[in-house]
Amino acid sequence: EQRAAGGVGCVVWDAALVLAKFLETGACPMARRHVLELGAGTGAVGIMAATLGANVTVTDLEELQELLLVNIENNKHLVTGSVRAKVLKWGEDVTEFQPPPDYILMADCIYYEESLEPLLKTLKDLTGPETCVLCCYEQRTMGKNPEIERKYFELLQKDFELEKIPLDRHDEEYRSADIHIVNIHRKHTVGLQ
Repeated sequence: EQRAAGGVGCVVWDAALVLAKFLETGACPMARRHVLELGAGTGAVGIMAATLGANVTVTDLEELQELLLVNIENNKHLVTGSVRAKVLKWGEDVTEFQPPPDYILMADCIYYEESLEPLLKTLKDLTGPETCVLCCYEQRTMGKNPEIERKYFELLQKDFELEKIPLDRHDEEYRSADIHIVNIHRKHTVGLQ
């Protein structure tokens, strides 16, 4: 379900469809994995992971919880893992989301300059050495978007390693040259002697 009125989290964006269909290809095994979706919006990506057997927590702001709950309820018959919705405001305490999940899913979360630092803090606080972050985004060329995107990946690379997933590994039908999926891992730090 989507909403005609409300913020950006009320509709299913193309990047969410691309990431959900990528998960469906089986490239990243979801069964019995602990998965967290950031900026879930309608919950489409997290619900897809749950239908593939993952134990998922979809997170977003308080005002999107009702929509998330409606969509979880409407799709519960498809879920083979589990799915629940929780409030998570980027940049704030993530203790209740520990231990680190196996996967963090993000679709179209890079568009507000003000949210970059809180998002990066949350990613650093949530990820463990084995956590795989799948970030899917639509490359936008209007206004400040290219600058925000560049800044995000620049800041991200201080603590994380990035690997772009080639287009030919995306779902055959649900793919687009301007929608990218990036596999992100914490950099391995070597302790001081």
